[in-house]
Amino acid sequence: MRHLFLMRHAKTRQASGSMSDHQRPLRRRGQRQAAAMAVPLMRWGALEGDIHLSSAQRTRETLEAIDACLPDLDLCRRAACHDALYTFDGQALVDCLRRLPRSAERVLLIGHNPALLELARWLCRDAPDALPTGGLLHLELPGAPWPALTPRCARLAASLVPDTASHALFQRRAPAPPDLGDADFSTRLQGQLDHLYQLVRALEPGVMAGVDPEFLHQYRVNLRRSRAIVESVQATARQAGSGKIPGLKRQLKHLKRRAQATSDLRDLDVFLESLENTPPSLPSSVRRALQRWLHARRREQHEALCRALRDPGYAGEMQSWQGFLGGKAFRQTLDQLSSKRIESVLAERVAGHDRELAALSPEAPDEAFHDLRKTVKRIRYLAELAPKRHRRFLKGLKRRQTLLGDFQDLCTREAWLEAFLASESAPETAAAVIAWRETLEMEKLALREKVMALPPLTEE
Repeated sequence: MRHLFLMRHAKTRQASGSMSDHQRPLRRRGQRQAAAMAVPLMRWGALEGDIHLSSAQRTRETLEAIDACLPDLDLCRRAACHDALYTFDGQALVDCLRRLPRSAERVLLIGHNPALLELARWLCRDAPDALPTGGLLHLELPGAPWPALTPRCARLAASLVPDTASHALFQRRAPAPPDLGDADFSTRLQGQLDHLYQLVRALEPGVMAGVDPEFLHQYRVNLRRSRAIVESVQATARQAGSGKIPGLKRQLKHLKRRAQATSDLRDLDVFLESLENTPPSLPSSVRRALQRWLHARRREQHEALCRALRDPGYAGEMQSWQGFLGGKAFRQTLDQLSSKRIESVLAERVAGHDRELAALSPEAPDEAFHDLRKTVKRIRYLAELAPKRHRRFLKGLKRRQTLLGDFQDLCTREAWLEAFLASESAPETAAAVIAWRETLEMEKLALREKVMALPPLTEE
């Protein structure tokens, strides 16, 4: 089997003055687009074989930006520049591919639209309708020689665009929050929930691409924030004696289940990032074995999440959630809310937090600290409904949440280390891992002391 990777140059400046189309350079956004695609190109194996690109300035700068991110691969020196690839005709690219040597098993071609799209459609029935700047297609072809290429002989293995490879790039195109400056309280709540829904749906492609962990993090945060806000609405409605909100319990159950489905994957992302940024004092062979095992678990979790997101049931649940938010029963409940009632619920939750904090002891299980962390999150989401009023309070909450989050991270690392030690991938000499786990336990004990020493929220 042969592998063909088609990449469009990144975002380019418009020609001006005497500048020709061939001379157009990348914009700064184009530089960021190309850099965002460097790691996916490497992971897909697109940089392992031959690299061919148009002689245009924008394609050369695209490769240079990728090369700058992966200096050890020496990409610019290995690549071949061709005037023949500076074309907008798909048939010309077909002719170029047919001249490739039999030995070329993997080929990356960096060129231009519409030629790349025409080539992709000629080769593959499932080729996309568009290929944005910086976009990448991975086509699998039969093992026949390149001169034997025929229409529809390829399979689309994967596709990716910079906005789903980089959360920083996505943010520039993300759904904008509504302007709710002069709106009443219920309208602001409705607008916030609608915006959170839009964000969740917009983040899904980046979550499924699995390149930038920040997509998953924000997807998870927005699901949980949505749930926390609606739980607050529910509590306020009960306090006001408004009764049950039809369908709310089922919607909250769905949101909780979808957020929980991301937990292990998020924990693995955080663990792997910590291993990369602050490597533990483990022998290099042991650390590599641990990283390989964690990456394998991450792939399993990501594949499971992608299957869940592709399932028709997920789309149905999200559409149901959108319909619920716009439904008459929920809107009527929102109309009965006021900032005063929300403040009353906030006060109840702060009091509940202080009771949980006071109940902690050196013998308390880890779950009690985890429950406190969840309570702090719910309080924070509720206070963020009136951020100006609670600016100082929120600042203290975030510090408290960070402390509890660090404790949670240590607990999850311990759990993954236990699973690693029990696996066949663990090295025969596991003493170093056991010693590190004991170090983590000492760090946990220190954090437990810090948490128990926190003052009640009512005193901050």
